[in-house]
Amino acid sequence: EINGKPFSDFYVAGTDVTKPYLWPLRAASGTYVTRMWPMEQVEEEASIAKPDHKHQRGLWFAHDSVNKLDFWNNEASYTTPNRGKIVLAGPVQVTSGKGSGTIKATFDWTDLEGHKVLTETRLMTFYADKDDRRFDLDITLAPVEQVVFGDGKDGVLGIRMRPVLQEDKGTGHISNADGLEGEKQLWGKPSNWCDYSGEINGEKVGIAILDNPANPRHPVRWHARGYGLFAANPFGVWQFDHSLPKSDMTVEPGQTLRFRYRIIIHPGDAKTADIAAAWDKYTSGK
Repeated sequence: EINGKPFSDFYVAGTDVTKPYLWPLRAASGTYVTRMWPMEQVEEEASIAKPDHKHQRGLWFAHDSVNKLDFWNNEASYTTPNRGKIVLAGPVQVTSGKGSGTIKATFDWTDLEGHKVLTETRLMTFYADKDDRRFDLDITLAPVEQVVFGDGKDGVLGIRMRPVLQEDKGTGHISNADGLEGEKQLWGKPSNWCDYSGEINGEKVGIAILDNPANPRHPVRWHARGYGLFAANPFGVWQFDHSLPKSDMTVEPGQTLRFRYRIIIHPGDAKTADIAAAWDKYTSGK
């Protein structure tokens, strides 16, 4: 809860939880901004688009090529043999406060037989803003063997937008820090931040993802689609721009990768919410 209002739930384990996810995400008004399916079926969504990509649940962090294991397209009901799973490795630590609260958890990335390739440590910090919903992700990946993150398209920090916010069949509009607009212009392009905004029953609302300058391969490339996928992918290079060479990333045991992002659920669009100023505030450590 934030300011006494429900914000989200963190799903970390269970039969259908093959990777942890936050769902649903809500604006400060209480309006939910992420797709409900497959967790729930609602009439509004069915009237806009046929359900697709069952594995895109709320907000998640995964990749489609980690030692050739697919942690992204990994629903329990899928039959592809190279699926990985991200499993809870210890107790979830929750701290509450007046101005902010945190959730800390550790996960193991394994194959279907339970062989572990890396450990993820995640810290999520949620802030008690009045008009926005702002939270930070701080994720460290620590390999237990040599790990190759493949130059894959489906990664890494993903959000599935509520269908009414889709660019193709809803009210949605995608824009980035460099002034590019729409999937055709900005898909696969690197940028400091990206925003996906639209209108829900007369309420203008959007989500911005800010890529920390210290992240590997900053500025990140954006796997943002008109059908409602909104993702930041540091591992995709050639997949987004075939003029570039394929670029896998190899990490040895004892080394780590750290990724930090700020997510802002805001009223209005990127301009009226002044996401450019929010980026400056984020990079100044505020």
